Amino acid sequence: MAVVADERGSTLVDAGQSPAHAREIQAGLAAAGLPEPRWLVYTHHHWDHVWGACAWPGVEIVGHEAGVAPLRAEAARPWSHRYLREQVRENPLLGHSFRARALAVDCWDGFAVLPPARTFADELTLPTGVLVRHVGGGHAPDSAVVLVPDSGVLLLGDCWYPPPAHLRRPEDGPDLAMARGLLSDDVDWYVSAHDEPVRLAEARAALTG
Repeated sequence: MAVVADERGSTLVDAGQSPAHAREIQAGLAAAGLPEPRWLVYTHHHWDHVWGACAWPGVEIVGHEAGVAPLRAEAARPWSHRYLREQVRENPLLGHSFRARALAVDCWDGFAVLPPARTFADELTLPTGVLVRHVGGGHAPDSAVVLVPDSGVLLLGDCWYPPPAHLRRPEDGPDLAMARGLLSDDVDWYVSAHDEPVRLAEARAALTG
């Protein structure tokens, strides 16, 4: 996840993978003296990007409209360690994801999956100038990228990654065409959710070299 600090209120990009993870970020924000968050942008609906949202009360959640239905479905599930075990027994392909969820959440009291309160179709600019743009793709249909104004930073979420492991086919791989389409002389840094940030020259050499 990322924090875009602004005197009008900070913007969170993704919520953290759990309430405990979100609380670690809250402590970091307080220690750094950064403004309180006012907006929380989901790059997509997958659990490791949204399960911390219930620990951010009073923050407006923003996400693409395609993420609303799957998040409402997730919100209706009876999440618990017992439920996670039962689901893995029924479908072993869920094992990697659901075991990670069990490790992330140590207490389910007060836990909730929260759909976005504010949605968009193509792109949305927040009052701080943060631009959220839908890109879709095979990893998640609601994938969005976030351009941080006056910084040259593009936050990619997981947009160019292959589908989640339990949905992946042998022929699925990273969406390099999408990644190439995001290259721009206006962007200095590309930040994926699960990789080290790379500069434009590095990204261009890797994708077009």
